Amino acid sequence: MSRRPFQLDPRLLVSGRVLSALDWRHGAALLVVFAASLTFASAQSSAPPVAPSALATLETWTPHILRGFVLNLVMSFLAMALATVLGIGLGLLQISQSRLLRLPARFFTLLLRNSPWLVILFVIMYLLPIEIRIPGGTLIEFPDWLKATLAFSLPVTGNVSEILRGAVNSIPTGQWESADGLAFTRAQTLRWIILPQCIRRAIPPWMNWYAMLTLSTPMASIFSVHEAVWNAQSGMEAAGARPELLLPFYLFLLCLFFIYIYPIALCTRKLERKYAVVT
Repeated sequence: MSRRPFQLDPRLLVSGRVLSALDWRHGAALLVVFAASLTFASAQSSAPPVAPSALATLETWTPHILRGFVLNLVMSFLAMALATVLGIGLGLLQISQSRLLRLPARFFTLLLRNSPWLVILFVIMYLLPIEIRIPGGTLIEFPDWLKATLAFSLPVTGNVSEILRGAVNSIPTGQWESADGLAFTRAQTLRWIILPQCIRRAIPPWMNWYAMLTLSTPMASIFSVHEAVWNAQSGMEAAGARPELLLPFYLFLLCLFFIYIYPIALCTRKLERKYAVVT
């Protein structure tokens, strides 16, 4: 009997199409527009002797912006790590045979997936305290960037949970039946047979969600978290009331995020093609 090739469950990639159309031409166009904005800003500036050019101002503030960009990356790493751990746990509860575990897990998954990220960010930022007192009277600070990291992890937790559920459901039922015939328990079947196959199927959408999470971290600037966007804004304010700096500074931020995200997009598309069909 011929075996039908496995098609990667499209439900796993529902959230992963944001990066599918990303191309190097977009980066080239972005660089051209960025260079044009610097030229335009220089032409619009009255350029008195004491005022540096747009390019010189951007060079002065680039280290400050890059330090903020590093914080964006740190937030994305920590948020994705937390979301992965919580999402795997929630996803395992979703596939539980117990309705008492499966139904609440399904509810929280849908709630986290369908809640606006900005709303979650506002709730977490205003709900959590600035500092936490532990037994013994010691105070532990809970900085805003850490609260924002927790907020960003929550919606991704719901999507990681759904990725795991979809990956498990995409495994042919014959493998469950074969394991049952070999007297494997359900836990043993999951651990040794099902979940190892789910890893490669879940990696592409997981990477897409990491990219989307990274692109969402600038929302933390609303709460004065000193990431890249906040630092760019503070740089423009320190340079004085110069509207011509707005476009070059923000296009520079776009270039930073594109340079970081584009390799992830390439790797994700490669993995999607690699695991699209398993013979």
